[in-house]
Amino acid sequence: MEFFIYILYSEGSNVYYIGHTNDFIRRLEEHNTSKHLTFTAKHRPWVLKVVYACGNLKAEAVKIERFIKRQKSRNLIERLIEGSELTGILSQLVRVPHVRD
Repeated sequence: MEFFIYILYSEGSNVYYIGHTNDFIRRLEEHNTSKHLTFTAKHRPWVLKVVYACGNLKAEAVKIERFIKRQKSRNLIERLIEGSELTGILSQLVRVPHVRD
């Protein structure tokens, strides 16, 4: 099973959200329709900005997601969206082309 790192954007709140999943289309729908009061519920609607394939191991997807979140860097998130050259742990990511704006 392939896992993905995805980045969502809320225009109304001007915030990004990073997550991992094996089905990014389902996750986008869940973020936009869930009845639970979560961080993403407070900032709807969400738009999928970019998706990266990161391999077949969920543990690796979690590791990359946590790395990105720990950076607390909007600049890094925007570079990921732009498709800038990735280094270090992020160099293994492969952009999913059909999700581009």
